[in-house]
Amino acid sequence: QVQLVESGGGLVQAGGSLRLSCAASGLGFSRADMAWYRQAPGNKREFVARITWSEGGTSYADSVKGRFTISRDNAKNTASLQMYSLKPEDTAIYYCKARSGWRDFWGQGTQVTVSS
Repeated sequence: QVQLVESGGGLVQAGGSLRLSCAASGLGFSRADMAWYRQAPGNKREFVARITWSEGGTSYADSVKGRFTISRDNAKNTASLQMYSLKPEDTAIYYCKARSGWRDFWGQGTQVTVSS
């Protein structure tokens, strides 16, 4: 059974930083593309960042480019999202997603709240 468990969320002031982690089990992590999405109240879930399994290539939403960094540790089956210069508009539930083959798996999410 595939499990993705996010951690590291919390309350932070604007300008602060947080590091989110996603611990994966039950899938071939080293061959899974990993991504972070977020969903703010009343909004649709939106893409934040992605890292591929093959060469570790990364891509980011324009709104977080230059402030967020996605990474992965295949030895620990973990994907991370380092967030700097946080803004109130970054407030959302952050979800980890794994794509293995043609299947997508989601975590339960972790809340990030940025106060102004």
